[in-house]
Amino acid sequence: MKIEIKKLPKSEIEIKTIIPWEKWKGFLDLAVADISKNVKIKGFRPGKAPKEMVEQEAGKDAILNKAVQKAIQKNYPKILADEKIEAIGAPEVEVLKVAEGNDLEYKIKTAVMPKIKLSPWQKSVKKINQEHQNVEVEVMEKEVEKELKKLAHSRVKSVTVNREARQKDSVEINFQVFRDGVPIENGTGKKHNLILGSGAFIPGFEDNIIGMKRGDKKEFELEFPKEYRSGDLAGKKAEFKVEMNLVQERIAPLVNDEFASSLGKFKNLEELKKSLKEGMKKEKERQIKEKRRAEFTEKLIEKTEVELPEILIQEEIKKMMAEFESQVRSMGMEPVDYLKQIKKTEQDLRKDWKLQAVKRIKAALALSQVAKDRNIKVSSEEVEEEMNKTLSRHGDRKNLEKTVDLKKLYSYAEGMLVNERVFEVLEKM
Repeated sequence: MKIEIKKLPKSEIEIKTIIPWEKWKGFLDLAVADISKNVKIKGFRPGKAPKEMVEQEAGKDAILNKAVQKAIQKNYPKILADEKIEAIGAPEVEVLKVAEGNDLEYKIKTAVMPKIKLSPWQKSVKKINQEHQNVEVEVMEKEVEKELKKLAHSRVKSVTVNREARQKDSVEINFQVFRDGVPIENGTGKKHNLILGSGAFIPGFEDNIIGMKRGDKKEFELEFPKEYRSGDLAGKKAEFKVEMNLVQERIAPLVNDEFASSLGKFKNLEELKKSLKEGMKKEKERQIKEKRRAEFTEKLIEKTEVELPEILIQEEIKKMMAEFESQVRSMGMEPVDYLKQIKKTEQDLRKDWKLQAVKRIKAALALSQVAKDRNIKVSSEEVEEEMNKTLSRHGDRKNLEKTVDLKKLYSYAEGMLVNERVFEVLEKM
């Protein structure tokens, strides 16, 4: 068997293969046996009819095509293994010559894992470290006080009151929206909860609610903002009918020792403040660490030269799309509805994300190259431990193992751990 490998642009290769007749004629026999299993020939059991009769029934071309298919399926993986080629995606096959009694000639075009050229990056990393080494993490008292207010606000109690609605009250309303006397689509709400001052409705709506009491009804006219998400309503006037069902005053607890102890593990307010300060400091340190690592990554991307195959870019965009859909659903929306709101199509997103996908791939390749250059590895025990953590965070392990691709999870966990080690090495430079 003769093999000729030719490099193509964008990390693709072409493999031209010639299989001598003596070797590839055996695949014709396999093709006949295979086809005869699905061809009914009187007097013969499936798979037992002679070649001439199978050829007469199925056609010579069908047998040749099946034989070529079998020859490629047998030899292509062997070529990849022998030549240590990391192929990506499905190959493109072109048969150049096929006939009984002659050599089989074909060529395969495939994308391969790209080889990168990483320019010297050590000085850049050291410079980043120098810029970060004197950064002091400090949490101011006013920051702690602000966090305390947020904490108290999250434990607000709503008390029903018999008075007019005021700013910051929680109210329950029924409402209808009309244009030229006709109800608009999705313009009706029953027992709708609203915190006055939240800005949840269009400008002017909450101002009209303030002063209403339980049982009050009110009609007013407002203009939708020009940038309103629904193009049919943007900049248009509409009539509103509102009925007040309930007014509740929102009472925040006093921030004192009693409030601190109500949270469980704190004896007094000072203990709570100390805990908040420590937590806020750790969060600031985490953010600074992430910022420095992002700077490392950007610098490595700048130093990376690589030709990326299109299939790799499209696979990365596919991952980004899955991440996007998961994030949107976590907000309680369907991706199709969200896309309508932002007036984009899936194709628009794919186009917008292409540059970011290229950067993500370059970053992954660069970090992997640094790991190879520095001989940074992790043990299988460490990877399995990380896998167990991931599985335990997402519910029952036994059920998950039936649905999760453990091979992919292993690769993901290994990559995460190796990257973490790479960043730790960079931080010490």
